[in-house]
Amino acid sequence: MADKVQFELVSPERLLVSRAVEMVVVPGSEGDFGVLPDHAPMISTVRPGTIEIHEGGQVVEQIFVAGGFAEVTGERCTVLADEATPVKEIDKGAVQSQLDAVRTEMAAANDDAAREKLAARVEVLEAKLAAAA
Repeated sequence: MADKVQFELVSPERLLVSRAVEMVVVPGSEGDFGVLPDHAPMISTVRPGTIEIHEGGQVVEQIFVAGGFAEVTGERCTVLADEATPVKEIDKGAVQSQLDAVRTEMAAANDDAAREKLAARVEVLEAKLAAAA
């Protein structure tokens, strides 16, 4: 097990992943970071993007996350995601429709707080669409 790191990905709906992996790459707020066994302890916010799970020197699974937090120790990487979807399950058409609707709503918004909240949702949907491309 010394050559593996335990990876757990949890969303509000369910536990998506809980297994030992060779490496995991997480989209941190300051940039992507890779986690290998014996990683230095850290905590990071997670930006909208794709988590990549590596086995045998290649990416074997990709999961889109809308944001959240990651905690890393020498033995484990735990990501608590606001929203998580395996990339292969993303429906590009549905995401594009949601993006169009949110952009329309943002254009009609009357106050800065509403526009800011909608702009954050646009950022997530754009990242989700990019992950599915």
